[in-house]
Amino acid sequence: MAKPAFYFDEKTLWFTAGLSALVQPVGGWVQPPASGGHADSPDPKRRLKSLMDVSGLTQAFDVKTAAPLTDAELQRIHPKSYLEAFKAMSDAGGGALHPTAPFSGGSYEIAALSAGLVSRAVLDVAEGAYQRAYAISRPSGHHCLPDTPMGFCMFANVAIAVRAAQEAGIGRIAVLDWDVHHGNGTEACFYDDPNVLTISMHQEACFPPGSSGAVEAAGEGAGIGANVNVPIWPGAGHAAYLYAFERIVAPSITEFAPEMIIVVNGLDANGVDPLARMLAHSETFRALTKSVMALSEVLCDGRLVIVQEGGYAESYVPFCALAVLEELSATRTQVEDPFLDLLIEQQPSTEAITAQIAALARHPRHVP
Repeated sequence: MAKPAFYFDEKTLWFTAGLSALVQPVGGWVQPPASGGHADSPDPKRRLKSLMDVSGLTQAFDVKTAAPLTDAELQRIHPKSYLEAFKAMSDAGGGALHPTAPFSGGSYEIAALSAGLVSRAVLDVAEGAYQRAYAISRPSGHHCLPDTPMGFCMFANVAIAVRAAQEAGIGRIAVLDWDVHHGNGTEACFYDDPNVLTISMHQEACFPPGSSGAVEAAGEGAGIGANVNVPIWPGAGHAAYLYAFERIVAPSITEFAPEMIIVVNGLDANGVDPLARMLAHSETFRALTKSVMALSEVLCDGRLVIVQEGGYAESYVPFCALAVLEELSATRTQVEDPFLDLLIEQQPSTEAITAQIAALARHPRHVP
């Protein structure tokens, strides 16, 4: 099997949201942290790349970088007014255009590079240079609306790449988002588009808080039915995620019959993430990857791009990401997940799993 591509640039890890305690800016009653800072730290992704290098997994990929997107390319999704406001504040030293998306000086250029890595990965697969690709995206993109950043996301990276792939001749694209937070930005970008299937598996009412990501949000106009939200109860673990994929996600993608699948690989459903309350582990993400790869083989000649976005447990995200990358490259390293046994022991009870599956079975897209 030909090597998949891996898109990475150290410069994207230099993005910073400033000094915060988890997600709250320092000041008032919020004391400076003893170490680290904002929850969106570069460490989970930097430590993943280190683990790849030390384990030898990097050699299973063609490692590539990309150019930052131009303003014209960013305008596939974002209006000029938003680009100008973001650039001006970035040049002035940073700030926040939305309270959940602070940024420092120089962030505009880093965000354009992050979006460029994703678009290059998608276009290289769309144009046949690679069958599969993986991109590290920072800052992330799945919460970003066309005219408003949100949730640590400055540009709608995957949405921009989808539009680029459509321009390159890929007609129907499925975007599967298993980040623990609802992919509201991607949903908004394609809510009336019948040619882009958007699926979000997420912790119910986590972020954006409230009704975002409800089952009832199924698209509008020509896009009715092309948006699928799969809210999952807090505390769900391995069994619930695999059940949701098998009975809701896979049938929805199969029915849509895409020409390419893009996965928003948020890894924050892991059992120790500070910004969620789920109990997935590295083998959960390995199994999801194996399943989506099988779907891509049947439906779209294996065309698959996986984009790493969320995931904030610096000690554990690297092991979850490594499992995904091992599956994508058909390579097993000698790395063992040191947290796996503990997380398996912490999985929900049979009673809790039964209740969760009963809730998922009521989903309108559930297939018995």
